[in-house]
Amino acid sequence: MTEVPGDDALLADEPTTVTVTRSERVFTGAVWDIRSENFDYNGASIRRDFVDHTGAVAVLALDGQGRVLLIQQYRHPIRSREWEIPAGLLDVAGEDPLAAAKRELAEEADLVAEDWALLTDFATSPGGSDEYVRIYLARGLAAAAEAFERTEEEADIVTRWLPLDEAIAAVRGNRLHNSILQLALLHAHLAAESGWSGLPPLDTPWPGSPRGGR
Repeated sequence: MTEVPGDDALLADEPTTVTVTRSERVFTGAVWDIRSENFDYNGASIRRDFVDHTGAVAVLALDGQGRVLLIQQYRHPIRSREWEIPAGLLDVAGEDPLAAAKRELAEEADLVAEDWALLTDFATSPGGSDEYVRIYLARGLAAAAEAFERTEEEADIVTRWLPLDEAIAAVRGNRLHNSILQLALLHAHLAAESGWSGLPPLDTPWPGSPRGGR
């Protein structure tokens, strides 16, 4: 273990290039795949299997009254109709994340937005997945020209507008468990306290896997 001085160093993740000696898709799933790779690191050849993810985007929609839009839908792995914010996969290789976010807001909430900002990027489970999620802030909201026809788990989506403080209170009360929602509310709260200044540039490069899409 090496100790890194922290007094003057800017704290940031460090992208690292390693030599990948084998990369194989070992399982093809309905939504995402499993990839097995061998790579050289610290003088050893290491094997890791991980979820080969397309990446995803999410949208915290905030109206003129300071309310956030929550949607409720069924998530089978946890057998729960959980509260979330509109979100979805980067379906096409090389897809622009902002374009995907606009699509998801329209498809899941029948909304369009005039003002877009970047809240944050995060890696959902870096020990077992290469998924990154980019969370956007959408304001200046209006109804979409057409309502989207939803199927499968999205067919019975429920929407609810809630003051930002009440949504945060629900998280602190251990009643809302979706990680994307929790992070979005945290960043929105901090950004609101600073007058919406200091947000990352909207054109910040996508940090996720260059594979993207399926």
